[in-house]
Amino acid sequence: MSKVTDRVKSAADTKQDTCCVENTRRGWVVVAASVVMQMCLGGIYAWSMFVNPLRDDYKLTTTQTQIIFGVIIAAFTIAMVFAGRLQEIRSPRLVASIGALMFGIGWILASFSGGSFPVILLGIGIIGGVGIGFCYVCPLATCVKWFPHLKGFVTGLAVAGFGGGGVLLSFVAGYLIENGNNVLEVFRTIGLVYGVILLVCAAILCVPKGLSKGERANVLFGQVFRESRFWSLVVGMFCGTFAGLMVIGNIKPIGTSVGLSPEQAGVAVAALAVGNAVGRICWGVVYDRIGWVAIPLSLTALCAAVIMLLPSAGSGSVFSLASAFVGFGFGACFVVYAAQIASYYGHSAVGNLYPIVFLAYGLSGILGPTVGGLLFDKTGSYLSAMIVSAVMIISGVTVITIIARRGTGEVPVLVE
Repeated sequence: MSKVTDRVKSAADTKQDTCCVENTRRGWVVVAASVVMQMCLGGIYAWSMFVNPLRDDYKLTTTQTQIIFGVIIAAFTIAMVFAGRLQEIRSPRLVASIGALMFGIGWILASFSGGSFPVILLGIGIIGGVGIGFCYVCPLATCVKWFPHLKGFVTGLAVAGFGGGGVLLSFVAGYLIENGNNVLEVFRTIGLVYGVILLVCAAILCVPKGLSKGERANVLFGQVFRESRFWSLVVGMFCGTFAGLMVIGNIKPIGTSVGLSPEQAGVAVAALAVGNAVGRICWGVVYDRIGWVAIPLSLTALCAAVIMLLPSAGSGSVFSLASAFVGFGFGACFVVYAAQIASYYGHSAVGNLYPIVFLAYGLSGILGPTVGGLLFDKTGSYLSAMIVSAVMIISGVTVITIIARRGTGEVPVLVE
């Protein structure tokens, strides 16, 4: 009798092990699709490649080009709040598919704008930005559910694609523009090709089978919003992304303004994107090891990188290296805060709470690049913008450290 029982247990264990292996494999397929999806979305970090063609061919001002970039970020983050809730209620596949369609339609609309600022703003800034928001949150929340024990790593891996997408698009867009393609034609190509890829990746997204009701818990927003530790994440996100986006939105013009050739400045754009992608993975690993400390540490690294840009004028290699370090520090913003939300409130809270923290990124998306453009238009130099970025980060490190210390002892609040 005992032998029969042992055989039954052995068979059950084998079946369970096989199921776990299959689930793990499916989880990594979802992660792979998420990385590809994020690479398409991350093309917005190559926006500075379009600044000079828009100014030269269609007479847009520097401020106007940065307003478009800022609106992309703002629409992206606001849409995430609704998309985060919707993908929990419906499915990440549906929400991401809607986002893919909007992304493609927005960029294609801009390609028929004739260089009109309002139409480009509507197409790429608003429609395309909302599409990014609908797509972005789905893979992020889904990957954490597949691998809650590796939340820092899988979050970093997923969003690394977002940072790396700037590398790909900077080279592709640069090649197309340098070979005689009009910037509006490039917009159309991006809308068509990326829209299709995003739809395919969206079809792969799914949550693990058997996710319990407890694991789908909702957060008590009223109580969370009274917690100082939550607001420390908001402040940290704003300060880090304000400084980072002020540089990223203007990195190529910054390079050309200090004497670099367009090719050298283009390399700096790619270097920044590479640093952004690598930083997201590395900071995810760092977070899994040291936890919350990774937040002020990453901001400090970003501040040092921004300061490195100041004395690097005139040297293409040094400027590119400094740009890569800016990307490396900036990339942490999209890993450590999402992972900390999961640590504080549970992995299912990422889809609900992280978009709210991410609103700080939307605000900085409007202010950072636009302030950088305005400072250049007023002074003819990006030096003041670099100084403002460094001061912002230092202030952020100080403020979030104080707030976080006051927040010790607060506990996660979840309801089923």
